[in-house]
Amino acid sequence: MPIVSISIGSNLGDREENCRKTIKLLKEKGIVVKKQSSMHETKPWGVKDQPKFINMAIEVETDKKPAEFLRVLKEIEREIGRKESVKWGPRIIDLDILFYDDLILKSQDLEIPHPLLHE
Repeated sequence: MPIVSISIGSNLGDREENCRKTIKLLKEKGIVVKKQSSMHETKPWGVKDQPKFINMAIEVETDKKPAEFLRVLKEIEREIGRKESVKWGPRIIDLDILFYDDLILKSQDLEIPHPLLHE
């Protein structure tokens, strides 16, 4: 099964709990969490006048194709309470696919590796 690296970030509400809840929901949806980093507090990027983020990364195993996996992540964001707002603005949760095995993909909805990976 493909190995997928995901970034998790939150700067609203209980930031650490939002990250933990993401991992719990992934597992409930049959996604196998193989590795996870510790949580780190970081300054906001883009829109700077907002609370600091808690960020972490996880590595998962899934049988889902990239577009289907992205839909799962968006569903989890909605379940946790994310609302679409200002680009790079505050958010209760932000989930991004960083890598999907060694796949290189650029579509209207998804770019892998993540285009801001080196920022």
